[in-house]
Amino acid sequence: LELRLEGVVDPFESSYLTDEIDGASEEGFDAILLTIDTPGGLDSSMRDIVQSIMTSDVPVICFVSPPGARAASAGTFILTACHVAAMAPGTEVGAAHPVGISGVIQQDKATNDAAAFIRGLAEERDRNPDWAEDAVRDSVSASADEALELNVIDYVADDVRELFVAVDGEVVETATQTVTIDTTSARIETRT
Repeated sequence: LELRLEGVVDPFESSYLTDEIDGASEEGFDAILLTIDTPGGLDSSMRDIVQSIMTSDVPVICFVSPPGARAASAGTFILTACHVAAMAPGTEVGAAHPVGISGVIQQDKATNDAAAFIRGLAEERDRNPDWAEDAVRDSVSASADEALELNVIDYVADDVRELFVAVDGEVVETATQTVTIDTTSARIETRT
């Protein structure tokens, strides 16, 4: 099942993605490909999407694509939560510091909350928790190659075909089972 996160992470995108992710297992899909190009968005909408990914029975493969795309701010959390995280060359991830909250105390609380949240996601997926926290606290960003070198993501791939070759045979832990990803004869159903 191919889903796309394009534009701002808002309640509309959240509803579309959570409904599709939550229903993927019942519909018999073996995996979800989530293509990401987002500047970020609402914390509440991002957390709904992350929760669906974390509780999914079906592996979610996130791919920041095409070249020029980004998984910024809320997109960084979503990419980090995915069972497999990949980026195309010429893409970026990071700059996840919370914005839009007034007041120093509230800002500190929001930053600390977001830092703990993304650190936990990175640890759950065996990725770099220090970089993830820096993306929140210091708004650091990384290119695809840098993200791979820093263990922020799992793969860099030019396109979906190359990504599917790379992830074939990877073993991931979903919410309820251990799954070996099989993309050798994958048929993609795209929903927008």
